Amino acid sequence: MKSALTAGVSALILTLVGAGGAMAANGSAPTQKAAPAQATQASMDTNPFFTQWQTPFGLPPFDKIKPAHFKPAYERGMAEQKAEIAAITGTKEAPSFANTIEAMERGGRLLEQVDKVFGNLTSSHTNDELQAIQRDMAPVLAKHRSEISLNPELFQRIDAVYQQRDKLKLTPEQKRVVERYHLAFVRAGAQLKPEQKQRLAEITQRLAVISTAFSQNVLQDEKDYMLVLEGERDLAGLPDFARAAAAQAAAERNLPGKHVITLSRSSIEPFLTFSARRDLREAAFKAWTLRGDNGDAQDNKKIIQEIVALRIERAKIMGYETFADYKLADTMAKTPAAVSDLLLKVWGPAKERAAEEKGLLAEMARSEGQNIDIEPWDWRYYAEKVRKAKYELDEAEIKPYFQLDKMIEAAFYTANRLFGVTFTEVKGLPLYHPDVRAWEVKDKDGKHVALFIGDNFARPTKRSGAWMSTLRDQENLDESIRPLVLNNNNFAKGAPGEPTLLSFDDANTLFHEFGHGLHGMLSNVKYPYLSGTSVLRDFVEFPSQVYEHWLEQPEILQKFAVHYKTGEPIPKALLDKILAARNFNQGFATVEYVSSALVDMEFHALKSAEGLDVNGFEAASLKKIGMPKEIVMRHRSPHFSHIFSGDGYSAGYYSYMWAEVLDADGFNAFKEAGNIFDPAMAKKLYDNVYSAGGTSDPMEAYIRFRGREPKVDALLKNRGLVPAGEPRVN
Repeated sequence: MKSALTAGVSALILTLVGAGGAMAANGSAPTQKAAPAQATQASMDTNPFFTQWQTPFGLPPFDKIKPAHFKPAYERGMAEQKAEIAAITGTKEAPSFANTIEAMERGGRLLEQVDKVFGNLTSSHTNDELQAIQRDMAPVLAKHRSEISLNPELFQRIDAVYQQRDKLKLTPEQKRVVERYHLAFVRAGAQLKPEQKQRLAEITQRLAVISTAFSQNVLQDEKDYMLVLEGERDLAGLPDFARAAAAQAAAERNLPGKHVITLSRSSIEPFLTFSARRDLREAAFKAWTLRGDNGDAQDNKKIIQEIVALRIERAKIMGYETFADYKLADTMAKTPAAVSDLLLKVWGPAKERAAEEKGLLAEMARSEGQNIDIEPWDWRYYAEKVRKAKYELDEAEIKPYFQLDKMIEAAFYTANRLFGVTFTEVKGLPLYHPDVRAWEVKDKDGKHVALFIGDNFARPTKRSGAWMSTLRDQENLDESIRPLVLNNNNFAKGAPGEPTLLSFDDANTLFHEFGHGLHGMLSNVKYPYLSGTSVLRDFVEFPSQVYEHWLEQPEILQKFAVHYKTGEPIPKALLDKILAARNFNQGFATVEYVSSALVDMEFHALKSAEGLDVNGFEAASLKKIGMPKEIVMRHRSPHFSHIFSGDGYSAGYYSYMWAEVLDADGFNAFKEAGNIFDPAMAKKLYDNVYSAGGTSDPMEAYIRFRGREPKVDALLKNRGLVPAGEPRVN
């Protein structure tokens, strides 16, 4: 997912500022956009943000940027943007596309540049000083952006252009930019009365503060927890790769000779899958699910209550009954009813399948003399045993074939076959951590396309999860500006001298985030506002999720899934078993996800948050849908960063499943063509999705690619789920 750098209702207006720093299309040193004099006359100022960067590809000089540089850079960036807005609103010329919309697209360059660098560091490699700046700047930035989005003179000019858009001989892309700008300002409150604008600005600033606190609390809980394994008894059941990763985690925490389990998914999930110590599995699982819910200084429940209350108030000010109504109005889904309809279509079959899976797990436990009730900390452990028995599959046998470096090669190879791009590693760049790598991306003619940056390993200074972000977005407004795109993952790093081995799920995550990355790298639009992943929330996951399908293809696995010791390709028999087991445990995985999406919708369908008991509300919502007690939401509310660390996926966690309807149906187009790299389909995918950014309505874009609207049955078949009474696809 693309990271959200700021919080609050005006976060959408963040896209009103253009890409920071320009780079010639051939990948040469950057040519900075014309900036106010105070930004360029910095001969006596050592702040890197006040100088023209001479780094390769226009990369931020991370080796020179210090925490102390950010506040002055933010202050100057905001001052410059205020001056630019004043120039737009102060002109006596009649509003036009050029002097209003394009002028805004050229503005805010320094602020955008600073914010992208800062947002990347606070997500990927933070520290106490950066977090303090983050807390201080959150309300300041929210206030600044509110002043722009609620500026009556500015909106008057935007509205004037919007009202005459059909008479201005605009290109389709220009018309789309006008319409999206206008809608963004309207949804940010531009048409409200002065007193409503004032209250909305106050809400925005408060949400920025508490959303920042929410994310920092989760990160602190993740940093604070360590399960130290003492001796062979504590290591019982763990395969070599899990032991090696735990030893590496201990070494990174200055505990040489020990083994440590952290709350990073890549650490704790293997532990829950293999550890024979049920008591330790229970302790680790409870710590994992209680992030943000420990009744201490990092407890997030009161923050959630306030976030929900403020969102309800904001929605009502905007004329909507609930926040879900407000949020979904600018999505493909449009209404909460449409979201619920999709989720509940899947919920019934998923719960039915999960009940069958539970029976198999209980049977496996009994066969080993364990007459126990299956608890959440037992599920992964016994599921792995059932999978091994049913499919003769052992994760310890699979993982040696999934080396991180080879899976990166596989992602690059797939992009080359589909879109003709190549990736060449570039070393010696001023990156922000020694583990970070970079590749120059070129098209089939050898022309520079992007710089791709990969940050793949978990560490205490990085938030959990996986995401895509940018340090510069693509645009062609005044010259060809090529993007700087990042992928962040949280894989458990291999021991020194040993390769990092991935699970099949890890490899899938890598392909998913790389799909987002391609959406940013291959973008070819004129206006920054529509660049790359600047699309509707429930369409943004389509380019990432459809890309996952190529990982599962034998043509890819036989070429890149090679044993890290012998170099031998994965045996066909093992590959066949992996693919046959693709939908194993899918009831569990779907229940985990859909329950989270439904609870998200329940929170944001509230009309009042008075007396809201967060845990009680979560429990009641799950009881209403009949949540199996053996399964826990993929993201419990107190650490549900997707929906409470900013507005990004609030009332929008369903987006992954909405996009899965598109991706399952969309990949079928390649299968129907008889070639997973069919050139004609690949060109349609490139033209209408990966390169098109937000230049058109998402459904129209999908139809141009696919030839018709998507069919939901592809999703059910993809997950091995079908409605009751129909044949089940295995």
